[in-house]
Amino acid sequence: MIKRTIEISREPVYLSVRHGQLVVQRRGTDRSEATTIPCEDIGVVLIDEPGTTVSHAALGALMQAGATVVICGKDHLPAGILLPLPTHTEVVVRIHEQIAVKKPLEKRLWKQIVAAKIRAQAANLDRGSPERRKLESLAHNVRSGDPSNVEAHAAKVYWSAWLGTATSNGEKRFRRDPDGGAPNNLLNYGYAVLRAAVARALVAAGLSPALGIHHSNRSNAFCLADDLLEPLRPIVDAQVRDLHESGSDTLDQPSKASLLELLAESVETGPDRGPLMVAIHRMVASLVHCYAGTGDELVIPVVTREKRDAH
Repeated sequence: MIKRTIEISREPVYLSVRHGQLVVQRRGTDRSEATTIPCEDIGVVLIDEPGTTVSHAALGALMQAGATVVICGKDHLPAGILLPLPTHTEVVVRIHEQIAVKKPLEKRLWKQIVAAKIRAQAANLDRGSPERRKLESLAHNVRSGDPSNVEAHAAKVYWSAWLGTATSNGEKRFRRDPDGGAPNNLLNYGYAVLRAAVARALVAAGLSPALGIHHSNRSNAFCLADDLLEPLRPIVDAQVRDLHESGSDTLDQPSKASLLELLAESVETGPDRGPLMVAIHRMVASLVHCYAGTGDELVIPVVTREKRDAH
């Protein structure tokens, strides 16, 4: 079952819990008028209203139900993630397998991740364009561990063509910069939402989000989540481009809601098709098999054929 994503951003509310239900009570209203949602149905609670109050009992119930709580800062971008402690029955075994993983396997997994990311980037570009053909060629050239950094080369090609190749005077129309102007803000928000969903799936599988395949920054507690996020980024890119082309560059409630809906986007994972949130768990399960020595390939979600063909 796909878990629900709850966004708190329109007005201050008080979040509490009663009989296993998350109670969302608007400020100044009676509790009898509050909205209630079963905690077990919730996957992510995203709080972007500074006047929101959350009870300790509500946080405890959400963690017990396996939900993730994302707190946004003044810039409306996620500033922190609260994850439940691992409750998987084999968590110790899983983390030992994570620690013991050999470098050759990590390199093979990173090759799969980079190649999948570049293929997804290519699918976002106009069919028959030289940039798309270039990316499709680069995806075939990724070697184990990506020693020649094909990922970075592909990024230059991709972002220069993401919103079209150039303006009338020859200037590039977009430059990807996390600290840059719109629509970078929308990209940042979408990536952060998927990052939280990936981290939640890793914890649910008994893995540590901190022990990465390729990312290894000592101050980053989500290295593995960032690794698995890479091939999912183009899903966000496509949605942000649609928002941008419709004139929605502001990180407001409608644009945030549109990006949160990506967790319900229909994707394919191997022969299976379903919501992205469910597919992320399948991808993590395939990683567990790789670590355990019972598999050697990640099952990475891709946008359904119908949507790709419509592009």
